[in-house]
Amino acid sequence: MNQYWILAAIFLPILGGAVIPLLPFHSRKSMLWYIEGTVAATSLIVAMLLLSGKSQVFHLVHFVNELSISFKIDGMTMVFAGLVAVLWPLATLYAFEYMTHEEREKSFFMFYTMTYGVTLGIAFASDILSMYFFYELLTLSTVPLVMHTLTREAILAVRKYLYVSIGGAAFALMSIIFLMVYGETCEFTLGGVFSADTLAQHGKLLLRIYFFSFMGFGVKAAVFPLSGWLPQAGVAPTPVTALLHAVAVVNAGAFAILRLTYYSFGTEFLRGTWVQNVCLAISMFTIVYGCSRAVKETHIKRRLAWSTVSNLSYIVFGAVIMTPQGLVGALAHFVFHGFMKITSFLCAGAFMHQTGKSKVYEMDGMGKKMPIVFGTFTISALSLMGVPGFAGFISKWNLTEAAVNSGNPLAYAGVACLLVSALLTAIYMLSIVRRAFFPGTEAVMAEPAADPNWQMCLPLLVCAAVTLVLGLFCAPLIDFFRAIAQGIL
Repeated sequence: MNQYWILAAIFLPILGGAVIPLLPFHSRKSMLWYIEGTVAATSLIVAMLLLSGKSQVFHLVHFVNELSISFKIDGMTMVFAGLVAVLWPLATLYAFEYMTHEEREKSFFMFYTMTYGVTLGIAFASDILSMYFFYELLTLSTVPLVMHTLTREAILAVRKYLYVSIGGAAFALMSIIFLMVYGETCEFTLGGVFSADTLAQHGKLLLRIYFFSFMGFGVKAAVFPLSGWLPQAGVAPTPVTALLHAVAVVNAGAFAILRLTYYSFGTEFLRGTWVQNVCLAISMFTIVYGCSRAVKETHIKRRLAWSTVSNLSYIVFGAVIMTPQGLVGALAHFVFHGFMKITSFLCAGAFMHQTGKSKVYEMDGMGKKMPIVFGTFTISALSLMGVPGFAGFISKWNLTEAAVNSGNPLAYAGVACLLVSALLTAIYMLSIVRRAFFPGTEAVMAEPAADPNWQMCLPLLVCAAVTLVLGLFCAPLIDFFRAIAQGIL
């Protein structure tokens, strides 16, 4: 029975979104009720599926040999699908107010809703071909969202996004071919799918294939030097960038790297090789590089985008430590960063929506005029910095512990990168908080403004509250991640 509910979770938002331009809504309000109802119903189905526990593989379409479009529920599915199911209804509610004065609203919500189902397809995929299929559909469904405004900047941004995504897809495709030829199965299997004999005969070749695949999936995870598209995509409406940078696209890239490393190639094969060290070095450089660019950036959304570049490589860093502890740290930051970053992006969008401003130096004195927006932004800032008591501290602690216990000297250097990143994060996030609440006597005060309506404020308050709760009561969730890393889930 679960197989039908999995199909419902994936295809309800895809089909429900596709018909939005065709339905004769009597008013904008009726359209919004339909959209939120579709998204909320999908999230309820996902919640029911995840509460039912692990499931067997379900083959939707079978091609030849091991190639099929298949789904299952395991621990990794629960993490990604659960995060998406919580955040998507909130982001959709936020979008209703944000898009009030935007053009082509039906087209926007059509692709916005469809992207939910595509993202769930990635989460529920049971093998690398199924994941790849929805992974590429995600590119196609988000292209119209990035270029929604049809400005010159939006068209240039989507062109770059397409170039790097298509190039990355070609490299990622290598993993499917070689897993099909040399692997014992294409299904995701903790520990990898290669036999000892295969690794002995073709190990050097498979290491190179892993690296190419890592970089291919790393496009959406914005690893250096493939990270430039992400800040440029900030020209999209804020509800899009919030999901691009916190939930759907970038997390799909990180999720694919986790699947590739732990469930396809296997860490016993990769750990201690040159490819692990190269991937560690790339992730460490990206952590510091992203933070450094964020410090220099004055546009609020682009600053947060460079912050996302850095924080995504926290997840990648945990993945390529290639130990169970590393996986725990990566999953912790995968979830916690989703709530932290979507809060900060939604706050930035609320500021831009209410004032028409977009620069950091235009936020002087806005804390007293928009207390909900900048109060929740402060919570997000403290958590991203890794202040104890907030969610970001927990994930960074687990990543640091994993690096120290790994025995890899390069991973020790990664701890230093995490510390440098924490300092730079404090600079680029607290400078916004200082301007908002303590502008100084010489500051040019912003024009009158106020917090937005409840449709925008409620998602901010919920995400900020979850960030606090995860920081204070994280033990059950960390135990859940440990069960995944041990193969129990």
